[in-house]
Amino acid sequence: MPTTADSNRQLPTFAELGVAAELIDALAERGITHSFSIQELAIPIALDGRDLIGQARTGMGKTYAFGIPVLDRVFDDAALRELDGTPRALIVVPTRELAVQVGEDLERAAKHTPLSVATIYGGRPYEEQIDALHAGVDVVVGTPGRLIDLYDRGELILSGVAILVLDEADEMLDMGFLPDIERIWEALPQAPEPLQTMLFSATMPGPILTLARSKMRAPIHIRAESPDAPTTHATTKQIVFTSHRMDKPEVLARILQAGGRGRTIIFTRTKRTAADVAEDLARRGFAVGSVHGDLGQNAREASLDAFRTGTVDILVATDVAARGIDVDDVTHVINYQTPDDPMTYVHRIGRTGRAGHSGTAVTLVGYDEAHKWALINTELGLDQPDPPAWFSTSPELYEALDIPDSAEETVGPARKVHGAQLGSRGPRPRGQRGPRTGRDRSNRNRGGSRR
Repeated sequence: MPTTADSNRQLPTFAELGVAAELIDALAERGITHSFSIQELAIPIALDGRDLIGQARTGMGKTYAFGIPVLDRVFDDAALRELDGTPRALIVVPTRELAVQVGEDLERAAKHTPLSVATIYGGRPYEEQIDALHAGVDVVVGTPGRLIDLYDRGELILSGVAILVLDEADEMLDMGFLPDIERIWEALPQAPEPLQTMLFSATMPGPILTLARSKMRAPIHIRAESPDAPTTHATTKQIVFTSHRMDKPEVLARILQAGGRGRTIIFTRTKRTAADVAEDLARRGFAVGSVHGDLGQNAREASLDAFRTGTVDILVATDVAARGIDVDDVTHVINYQTPDDPMTYVHRIGRTGRAGHSGTAVTLVGYDEAHKWALINTELGLDQPDPPAWFSTSPELYEALDIPDSAEETVGPARKVHGAQLGSRGPRPRGQRGPRTGRDRSNRNRGGSRR
C-alpha cells in the first residue's frame, strides 16, 4: 500500500529529517526550514538509497523531495564513488522550462557544497553545455533528446551515475518520450553498486508504473495525500463560466483588474492564440510576457525570468510551460481556452494555490468547448455541469471576481510583449520542417501533445 502523510500536524524540519548541514543552511537562507508532506515521506527513504515512486499534486514540493537527497548523497555518501568530474546523478525532465527551474533550485540548495550542477536541454548551443561537462559536473539535469545527443557524441559520461530521477513522468509519457527514457535507463550502470531510481509525478498512468516496476528495485510508492483526496488544491477557488469567443478579450481585460490580483498565468491551447492574447493585452497597457513554441529559447527564458522577478505580472503560456513555472505566489490562473482533458486542467490550475497560498482559477468555456468541460467536470467531480453564461458586462462576473465598477477596456498606454523583441521562429511553410539541431525533441509536438 502507498505510504501517506498526515496533514494535521507540524511537519518536520530538514534538520530533523537528517539532511546535511550545508544544504540546511542554503535552504534556510531562502526561508525554507520545514518540509512539505512529500518531502517528509521521500527524503528519509531516498537518503537510505532506496528506490521510490513519489506522487503529489503540482506545487507540493516534489523538486526538493528528490533534489535534497540527491545532493546529500552525492555530497556525502560513502556508498557512492568518489567525485571525479563525471556525473553521479542524472535527473530527467520533460521540458526545457522545467529543466531550468530544477537546475536553478538545485544550484541554490548546493551553494555551500563543492557540488557542480549542469542543466542540459535543447534550444541552446551544444558548445556551452559540452564545455560545462568537460569542466566537471556532479549532477546533471536535462531533457531526454539533448541528453541522448550528448551521450551518443561521447560528451556525457554515464558510467559513474548512481542515482536516476525521472521528474514529471506522466508528462514524458504524454510527449512520447518513453522510448528515450528506456534507452537512457539502459545506458546507466547497474553494478557494482545498484542504481537508485526515483520517479516523481502528479499522476501515475499504467504504462509509467509498468516501466518503473519492471526496472526498479522494490520501489516504495508514496503519496502526499490519501488516494481519495481531491485532485485540485483546496486553497484554489474555481470559477467557471461560458464565454463567447468574440467577447473573451474584453472579459479577460476585466478579470485582470480584479481586486487582489497579483502574478497571473493565462493558458491557451495553441501557439497562435497565446501570441494574439499577449499582443492584445500589451496593447491595452498590461505588463505581459509570453511562452509558446513559436518563440525562440532566448525569448521564452526572458519572459519567464521577467515573470519570476516581477518585471511583468502576466504570463500567457501554452501547456509546454505548465511544468516549468516555479512561482509560489501566483494569485490567478486563467484558462482562456478550455483544456483538452482533465489532467491538463489539474496541472494548469495547480500553478496557483501553492505552498499554503490561496488562489483563483478561472475557466472561460467557449460555446464550442462545452463537451471538453463536461468531461473535465465529470472526471474531477467538480459539480459544475452547466456553467453560467457571462459577458464582459455581466454583474455576476464583477461580483465573483471582485472587479471594480471602474474597470476599463485598457489600463494604460500600449506596451510591447516582454521578450518579443528577441525574435521568434515563426510558422514554417507547409511541407517544410526545417533543420533541427541533433536529435533534441524536448519540445516536439507529437502524437497530439499540447503546446
